[in-house]
Amino acid sequence: MGLLQDKFAKYDVPQQFMAKGVYPYFRTIESHQDTEVMMDDKKVLMFGSNAYTGLTYDKRIIDAAKAATDKYGTGCAGSRLLNGTLDIHVELEKELSEFVGKDDALCFSTGFTVNEGVIPQLTGRNDYIICDDRVHASIVDGRRLSFSTQLKYKHNDMEDLEKELQKCEPDAVKLIVVDSVFSMEGDLANLPEIVRLKKKYNASIMVDEAHGLGVFGKEGRGVCDYFGVTDDIDLIMGTFSKSLASIGGFIAGDKEVINWLRHNARSYIFQASNTPAATAAAREALHIIRTEPERQERLWEITNYALKKFRDAGFEIGDTESPIIPLYVRDAELTFTVTKLAFDEGIFINPVIPPACAPQDTLVRVALMATHTKEQVDYAVEKLTKCFKALDIIK
Repeated sequence: MGLLQDKFAKYDVPQQFMAKGVYPYFRTIESHQDTEVMMDDKKVLMFGSNAYTGLTYDKRIIDAAKAATDKYGTGCAGSRLLNGTLDIHVELEKELSEFVGKDDALCFSTGFTVNEGVIPQLTGRNDYIICDDRVHASIVDGRRLSFSTQLKYKHNDMEDLEKELQKCEPDAVKLIVVDSVFSMEGDLANLPEIVRLKKKYNASIMVDEAHGLGVFGKEGRGVCDYFGVTDDIDLIMGTFSKSLASIGGFIAGDKEVINWLRHNARSYIFQASNTPAATAAAREALHIIRTEPERQERLWEITNYALKKFRDAGFEIGDTESPIIPLYVRDAELTFTVTKLAFDEGIFINPVIPPACAPQDTLVRVALMATHTKEQVDYAVEKLTKCFKALDIIK
């Protein structure tokens, strides 16, 4: 066996959990994504999806994707820089920039590659990138590709952020990159205070709205809009794979910055452009979100209902303020075990262990959609309470 094969032969963590029958990943879904899905030939309540608006099986979006495929084909066979720019890409960019309140926008083929491609192009060797220590992996990978000095501050700790800003050279670019909604814990970035510090230290801010769009703000414009700080945010990033029921992502900001990224972001100019179907689906989803405010209202009604139910049942759910509800377990093996027990009871939830969280913060993640019912939430709380008590996680 060669050195490479020998190295990974020692990686036996998945096998340990597989042997115990609690390995929770890569489970096959045999139906469309909705509040109920088919898995292992049985119906399971889906509480592990990021489809907050519940649009992934909306006929209007499916028809838009089909129509785009009929007109443009299945793919573009090239990058946006060369032969991969369609009129619908440009139209979607215009609509997205207006939606989030910025001059211009660029669409990428995935949300991950937005952060991976944009962040390294914004600062130079003598500049700084400053991140919350719980930002998404795509932000972590993006900053790792930068030659800038990289600083981290404790999660949502504004005093610690200020200490990091004080370390920076006054005349250097200081880019603060943060999630608007933290995807595992469900809490919000303190954007008003981050904006105050931006102005005090002449910094810039990039906000990842992956889990904020469609959920917060007027017409679902995001957490920046919710806090009324859009004009003070330099760059807004978003994804299509959550509320917009597709796949892809975008970055929006001032025309000069977007034009620089259009010609320099490597995951944009060297990556095949998004498919016609995915682009048209995201665009139709955006139209629906903007014209059906009752969808966002239903999401918040079911979210507030579920938050109270879980708290009243004795679960530790932290500081979540969103449709993401963490149920803390604080033990990796128990996290996998409770996920398996929940599945046996007909509930799909996501286990969260390192590196997605700190070792002492393992949890199972419940995510809500506008299409969930109170009866489904009641069932989930009842069965999850049973599972947690069986493992002595809650009393």
